[in-house]
Amino acid sequence: MIAAALRLGPLLLASRSPQRRAILAQLGIEFEVVHPDYDESPVGAGDPAEVARVHAAGKAQAVAAAAAGRPVLGVDTVVAVGGMALGKPGDAAEARRFLEVLAGRRHEVHSGLCLIAGGRRFPRLATTRVSFRALAAEDVDWYLGSGEWRERAGGYAIQGRGAALVAGIEGEYTNVVGLPVAALLDAMGEAVR
Repeated sequence: MIAAALRLGPLLLASRSPQRRAILAQLGIEFEVVHPDYDESPVGAGDPAEVARVHAAGKAQAVAAAAAGRPVLGVDTVVAVGGMALGKPGDAAEARRFLEVLAGRRHEVHSGLCLIAGGRRFPRLATTRVSFRALAAEDVDWYLGSGEWRERAGGYAIQGRGAALVAGIEGEYTNVVGLPVAALLDAMGEAVR
C-alpha cells in the first residue's frame, strides 16, 4: 500500500511550512508548494481538532480551484491545552505565555489533513499527546532566545531545541512536527484504490 500511495504525486502542497516540505522530501514524494489564499483566523474559536480539520480543508480547497486536476494536500496543526487552542504566537510575549501554559502539563497536537484527488476529498485527523517538562523562567528565556518559537503552533518546535522542553509523547512524532505521515499515507492509499 505504501508504494502505491507514494505514486499519487506530484502533489500541490497548500502550505508555507518548511517542516511539511522536509517530511514530504524525506518520503520521496514529489510536490510543488502553492501558498493558499486562505485566512486561518480565528484559531481560538471552536473545538481545536475541528479547527484543524476546517483549516486543512480550507487550504486544500483554496489551491484545488486552480490545480488542473493535480492532487492537493492541505494540512493544519493546532496545539490544544485545557480545551484552548494555541496557534502561532504573534510575538515573544505571546510565545512566553504559551510556554508557561504548557509547562509541566500534557497537551494535544491535532493535525487536520485534507487530500483532494480525482475530485474527491480524503480528510484525516491525527492527534498526539505531548507532555512538557516543568520549566523555570530561565528555561523559557533560553528557548525564546533561540527564535525557534516563530511560526510554530503552540510556540515550540519538537524537532529542534524544543525537544528539550518535552518529557514524552504518546502518538506520532511527525504529527507534532507538522505532517502526520500515517494519516497522509492512509489518505493517499485510499485515493489510489
